[in-house]
Amino acid sequence: MDKVFYSVGDIASEIGESPSLVRFWSNKFGKFIKPSRNAKGDRLFSPEDLALFKKIHYLVKDMGLTLDGASRRLSAEKKAGADPLETGRLDASVKIKEKLSDIRAQLERVRELL
Repeated sequence: MDKVFYSVGDIASEIGESPSLVRFWSNKFGKFIKPSRNAKGDRLFSPEDLALFKKIHYLVKDMGLTLDGASRRLSAEKKAGADPLETGRLDASVKIKEKLSDIRAQLERVRELL
């Protein structure tokens, strides 16, 4: 079951990066990612925000775009009327990467058991 809100740590675990990078990207991509805040002031992200973080991670880490390049890409998609989270070739690549990461983790567990 998906969560209603994700903490910075949850997002960091999902994308395999540090919490400080999640906070930095949250600020850098503030036009796209709008976290809520709890009573303590901690950022709380929606499932849509998590999907955007995964997309940003793919654009920056896998495709090699700069942060400005990734921002321009997301802006162009938004301007073209496409939902930045719309299922497409890029999102399919993100989903494939997630599946491969899950398979790798399972294989590593099997190796430890042997």
